Amino acid sequence: MQPGEELENLIDELEQMVTEAKSPFGGGGQKKIVDSQDVYEILDEIRRVFPQEFADARRILKEEQETLDRAQQQADSIIADAQQQAMILAGDQEIVRLAQQQADATRDKADQYERDTRYNAEEYADTVLAHLEENLKSLSSSVSRVRQTLDENSGPRNTTNNVPW
Repeated sequence: MQPGEELENLIDELEQMVTEAKSPFGGGGQKKIVDSQDVYEILDEIRRVFPQEFADARRILKEEQETLDRAQQQADSIIADAQQQAMILAGDQEIVRLAQQQADATRDKADQYERDTRYNAEEYADTVLAHLEENLKSLSSSVSRVRQTLDENSGPRNTTNNVPW
């Protein structure tokens, strides 16, 4: 399941519940009768899933950093190996020159690998975060619509007593 998909499904379920709810007195107005327990159950499930979305985003960012760290370690190791090889062959000027060229080429490759890895990791993280952001916006919009529908259906509220009877 893709990030945010479970939230989208719960919001769809909540919206469908309101859409399919019957109007009081058989009228076709905006007011609907919904089972508040069913709504609360879906809202509880949304609250349960929501923190997981953030945990997934944090995990992705951590994995990105670990990938970048591994790339840097590989680059450092490649450079160190190239430098060591260059020092061993330092006796002959031509060999030293060739070794330095190879070290430079290897360093360039390592730097390019690091840039490519960083770019790909950042692109992936951005895609996941953008998807999460869309899901959060959708969730917020859906919750607002459901609350508005509930407000329209419930009439005036007693603000001094939170007991639903």
